[in-house]
Amino acid sequence: MDTQTTQTTDLFSPVRLGSLTLKNRITMAPLTRCRAGAGDVPLDIHATYYAQRAGAGLIISEATNISPQAKGYAWTPGIFTDAQVEGWRHVTDAVHAAGGLIYCQLWHVGRISHNDVQEDGGLPVSASAIKPKVKAFTETGFKECPTPRPLRTDEIAGVIADYVHAATCAKRAGFDGIELHAANGYLIDQFLRSKTNYRTDAYGGTLENRVRLLREVTEALLTVWDADRIGVRLAPVSHANDVEDADPTRTFHRAVEILDQLNIGFIHIVEGETIGPRNLQGFDFPALRRSFRNLYMANNGYTKALAIEARTTDAADLIAFGRLWIGNPDLVERLRLDEALVDAPRESWYGGGAAGYTDWPVFQAG
Repeated sequence: MDTQTTQTTDLFSPVRLGSLTLKNRITMAPLTRCRAGAGDVPLDIHATYYAQRAGAGLIISEATNISPQAKGYAWTPGIFTDAQVEGWRHVTDAVHAAGGLIYCQLWHVGRISHNDVQEDGGLPVSASAIKPKVKAFTETGFKECPTPRPLRTDEIAGVIADYVHAATCAKRAGFDGIELHAANGYLIDQFLRSKTNYRTDAYGGTLENRVRLLREVTEALLTVWDADRIGVRLAPVSHANDVEDADPTRTFHRAVEILDQLNIGFIHIVEGETIGPRNLQGFDFPALRRSFRNLYMANNGYTKALAIEARTTDAADLIAFGRLWIGNPDLVERLRLDEALVDAPRESWYGGGAAGYTDWPVFQAG
């Protein structure tokens, strides 16, 4: 990438997200790192980690459990208790002191869980009783996910209330906004997709019924946060966590149409397979982008060259990088200067302490 291209692109220039000004168009995607303390509380190392990455135009936190039922992975943080709020307050204060902005990603894993991480050893819940062909990460290692129990119709209001409570806690914790995780085969995605939703009530069957939970949760979040402080993550062609849809174009265009009507600040779209290739599988992502009035955040396998091309062609407003943030806390500066990037080994991704988390060096000029 030549210097002239870097100087002419607006990738490194400020952009408005509703009432916020992002200092560049490069965002930090959610990265599950499994380092929370007792009670699923963020620790001091979390504050250090996120502050180190405050050069992003916007940080989206690691996926954060909205309730005990929402949990599927050991040592992941929550945002539903006072202690968790206090832990996250240290994180948001540190990010703001470093000049950054941070949203909290609200997460319910649904069936991607195990009795070992569920409260009182209960079964995970989902749209339908369909066993996922994946494993959950427990404190004693990976274990096969059991067949979940379907949420009863009369339980769904309680799940929506959990999202509202978590959104309120995120505001108390000092986050600048929230992102609803509706991708990667987790609970809302399980309701959206035709292959994981066999319900016959108001939340299953027709497309309008399958998108109902997404709509109702987003509407409920609007009672806590202004629309421009809410984003939603979707993954139309990803098969992560054993999900599939018979007609992803129809399903996800309808989902985005609803989100556009609700005028939320951004949609965050995984373009291809999650933690996989940019195999777009014939899906018309530009059409999806055109169907949404506000900011479109593109994610999955982006390089600097692809990011600049996306801005040059107006294919995306924001570019989310994920794994590159692990070993490159100063990623924006490294991209701007075309400096070498660190490829963090997979064994450093999940679990542990500061090693492989906050000890990555920043680039030193000269």
